Amino acid sequence: MRNALAGALLICAAALLVPVPAGAVAKEIIQLQRDVALLQQQVRDLQASLDKNNAVLKTLVEQSLDAVSRMNSTVSALEKSVQEAQATTNTRVDTLATQVQSLRDTVDEMTARLGRMAQQLAETQSVLQSVDARLAPPIPAPGPESAPGGSPAPASPPQSSPPSAKALYDNALRDFNGGKYDLAWQQFTDYLKYYGRSELAGNAQFYLGEIRYRQGDYQGAIAEYDKALEQYPASFKTPAVLLKKGYALLELNDRPAGTEILRTLIDKFPRSDEAQLARARLDRLGEGSPR
Repeated sequence: MRNALAGALLICAAALLVPVPAGAVAKEIIQLQRDVALLQQQVRDLQASLDKNNAVLKTLVEQSLDAVSRMNSTVSALEKSVQEAQATTNTRVDTLATQVQSLRDTVDEMTARLGRMAQQLAETQSVLQSVDARLAPPIPAPGPESAPGGSPAPASPPQSSPPSAKALYDNALRDFNGGKYDLAWQQFTDYLKYYGRSELAGNAQFYLGEIRYRQGDYQGAIAEYDKALEQYPASFKTPAVLLKKGYALLELNDRPAGTEILRTLIDKFPRSDEAQLARARLDRLGEGSPR
């Protein structure tokens, strides 16, 4: 439009330079004024159209920005929901693993009881085979010792015996499952003190680590798990000890050491239930796992 206006002006200038009749000049000038007015109107119309289009475009941009902002908020909310769901799932898996371990302990205890019953049966058979020794004449029991002066010597005070291994372990496990961790700690400690070489000693040491783990003392739990690995390496609780030690290291944000312990568990006990839990935990961490 600017070029057209410039051309019209040039025509006007040329018309002024060329000598033409006055009437013709007047007509040319009137026509030129009309053309200029038309061009000006077209320019105004074009400007109004551009302003309208710019306003529409601005509105669309603002709407797009609002949509992007809402989308970002939605994505953030979804990420938070996924993280919370993952944390809840991890907690449920750990709780289920502990419950499974308690059930396995019950089975292990029953196995130990059957072993003790078999041993008692063998001892009974041995007694029956030596019945002749029972039929021998009894040897008279010596009389009470006398203190100087002819008076009986004072009897030594009776010493209280510790509870049986079964009662002590059963009470400790019951209090552990009931959340009475301080009482369970004392009972498992007593069990190790009196029956540190029994079949369930490794279990008792493992549960000392479990008590610390449930109390949130992950460093203390690792120390107890290490005792179980060092003092009871042949215990059937070794896979569970490795699993929970790996979990405790991860809770302390020691990811390299935690994942290494879980991989060690998978390598040594690939078909155990604990190995399956370790693989699932490594997968959730994005570490992959040996199959």
